[in-house]
Amino acid sequence: MAAHVIADAAEALTVARALADEFRPDASVRDRERRLPRAELDRLSDSGLLAVTVPAGHGGADVDAVTLAEIFRLLATADGSLAQIPQSHFVYVNVIRRQGTEQQRKFFYDEILAGRRLGNAQSEAGTKHVQDIRTRLDRQPDGSYTLTGTKNYSTGALFAHWIPVLARAEDDKLYVAYVPADAPGVTIDDDWDGLGQRTTASGTVHLAAVPVPADRVFPHHLTFEGPQLHGAVAQLLHAAIDAGIAGGALAEAVDFVRTKSRPWFESGYETAAEDPLLIQRFGELAIQVRASDALLKEAARAVDAARAELTDDTAAEASIAVAAAKVTAAQTAVDVAAALFEVSGTRSALNALNLHRHWRDARTHTLHDPTRWKVQHIGRYVLNGTRPPRHGLL
Repeated sequence: MAAHVIADAAEALTVARALADEFRPDASVRDRERRLPRAELDRLSDSGLLAVTVPAGHGGADVDAVTLAEIFRLLATADGSLAQIPQSHFVYVNVIRRQGTEQQRKFFYDEILAGRRLGNAQSEAGTKHVQDIRTRLDRQPDGSYTLTGTKNYSTGALFAHWIPVLARAEDDKLYVAYVPADAPGVTIDDDWDGLGQRTTASGTVHLAAVPVPADRVFPHHLTFEGPQLHGAVAQLLHAAIDAGIAGGALAEAVDFVRTKSRPWFESGYETAAEDPLLIQRFGELAIQVRASDALLKEAARAVDAARAELTDDTAAEASIAVAAAKVTAAQTAVDVAAALFEVSGTRSALNALNLHRHWRDARTHTLHDPTRWKVQHIGRYVLNGTRPPRHGLL
């Protein structure tokens, strides 16, 4: 397997724009028919986009957070499901960077530069809460491990070459085991049945005493023992997906009103696009989208600044900036995707048009973690100077 190697941020954004334009025309059909985007993901791999955060010393472009967030925003304007799939890939590339040995980094960076994809097996249904991880990593006499458990909402696993699995070892601390998707004991069920993001294949991964060599295990618990950007980067990409869904919904509404909507008879105008009440509403929606995009860029710049000089203070500022962007983008995505019908009129509600996919994607994705807790942490930080917790979701 070979993939193109992207040289720099400018090339990465050019490639992302081109792929977004390529993926956009069939997004509705993929959603309606639940046609899994295997070919599109192969295009992502071949393009080199999935390797853009590999450090320059290992042959990658090592793009900044501003560029990475914009890549995700662009992809999400085209397809809110497809953009979600590589989110975990980049999160777990970041784990390799932070906690891997030089040997581990070299091996996995070579894999990623070749176009191989990382999925995820992180969440577990039916436990007390999201951080109650019960999958076990058991050490064997020869120093290797076996991995046993069940993971749910495993976005990307069905399409992955490697599945990073979050598990607890005998010391009850968190580790990530990188497991080949075709390893003995791994079963992936395509049982995702969400109302939105229908083609993410966020199904169930079963792990039955899966053998794991010691050099495929990373001490993830160390990530949270000092200032870190693990959560900020992961949440930045989620915010970018929401911002992209909002932008895509607004563009769809603009096109519909310009080409299909009829003017309300009381307006006195020949076209819906001339109606001053619709113009006002589009202005309001555009302001929301622009505000989300601006906060996303500000948050990405805060992440880059913290990466350049990582301290408790810079990490906290980055987390808070990302939280503000995520809260705003989440609300904007839901609001704009719903307003699409308000401004477009009755015909836009026809099931055959599938315009509701934008709202379904927004509503589903924004359930990932509650924004009300982000608002709490922002308030505590502003009012009392309380730094956000290091739990990976901020």
